Amino acid sequence: MADAASRLTTLAEELLGGPLPVRLRAWDGSEAGPVGGPVLIVRDRRALRRMIWKPGELGLARAWVAGEIDVEGDLYELLDSLSGLLWERGEETRSLLDSVRDPKLRAAARALLRLAGTLPPPKPPAEEMRGRSGSRHSKRRDKQAISHHYDVGNDFYELVLGPSMVYSCAYWTEDGTLEDAQRDKLDLIARKLNLKEGDRLLDVGCGWGSMAIHAAREYGARVVGVTLSREQAAYARKRIADEGLTDLIEIRVQDYRDVTDGPYDAISSIGMAEHVGAVKYREYADTLYGLLRPGGRLLNHQISRRPEPDEEAYEVDPFIDAYVFPDGELAPMGRTLTTLEDAGFEVRDVEAIREHYALTLRRWVANLEADWDRAVRLTSPGRARIWRLYMAASAVSFERNRIGVNQFLAVKTPVSGVSGTALRPRVWQE
Repeated sequence: MADAASRLTTLAEELLGGPLPVRLRAWDGSEAGPVGGPVLIVRDRRALRRMIWKPGELGLARAWVAGEIDVEGDLYELLDSLSGLLWERGEETRSLLDSVRDPKLRAAARALLRLAGTLPPPKPPAEEMRGRSGSRHSKRRDKQAISHHYDVGNDFYELVLGPSMVYSCAYWTEDGTLEDAQRDKLDLIARKLNLKEGDRLLDVGCGWGSMAIHAAREYGARVVGVTLSREQAAYARKRIADEGLTDLIEIRVQDYRDVTDGPYDAISSIGMAEHVGAVKYREYADTLYGLLRPGGRLLNHQISRRPEPDEEAYEVDPFIDAYVFPDGELAPMGRTLTTLEDAGFEVRDVEAIREHYALTLRRWVANLEADWDRAVRLTSPGRARIWRLYMAASAVSFERNRIGVNQFLAVKTPVSGVSGTALRPRVWQE
């Protein structure tokens, strides 16, 4: 089939109503589009059938995971170039591809069908989350979602995250390493919580134990960490034993809603609230409030999104939902703050560290790319591709201010009104 790239570019521009901002190379070796930048490669016509049957982001994601589309050159630059089509136009693009009422667009769609071939759509890649059971954000379904994302092998996470094994936004200085930045983030949280020797800390969504270890080793805190991932728990327990901290730290495979042994002096929730879901967020805030002693502190470290003009129309990103964080939801920063206040907390400080997450993600992508063959062996080609795309796309989203990340310091202020926080809390910044 001669010059498939030109035909594809023309059809894409007719369907999308504007020029395709990247160069395209098709399965027949032909190329079309602007030169001098990254190239979007369509390796197989199966990719077109995926996008016809699932227009928009999910069809593209399936083709990417299956290796039917790829990128030559700077992935970040290509994602930034396509962002206006994939994200910023959002509903407009999906409506255009779903309805196709204009005769010219219908003709373009028929031509795309001919170019794609008449075979049925390929099956979704094996890495796609399927077979969810239970109501959304029930304990049973949350456990399935957490297992899908985290139980993919601790060796793989070591490769991506590095020795710190911290899977959340680091806190950067101009010339720091990833390990320095993750240590500084953990210490920032410990200082915001005003941890002291003997304090009881509950680490909700404790991951591989990094916050628990830091709090116990550096501050003498007694820590309970909870996670729904058995692989994380096993890894954390081994680290804790190697550090000689088993007398100070307990790691449980437990839903935070089942923790009943309060009160705690402090609670850290780092990159966990995104899994809670909008319908359960007030329950989350109420539960943590109830587990704190009067005067106790919560540090909630959470990704946020920009508010929608119509919040009822908010939809979870289909690629993230199917391949990365099933059932994960982002809330605007203001909604999180209001919910914490509604639960009884006094919110004493909010620190926005959006740019820090973009830097963190770029380091994780660099780790993955530097040891790509081993990453594939540890998981699968599709899983490695998922992680490369989701982390690179997330970095661009943080850089473009489509999403952010914030640390909320909230206090269960007693009736006396004495919060125990410093008059000038920004001494946390060095």
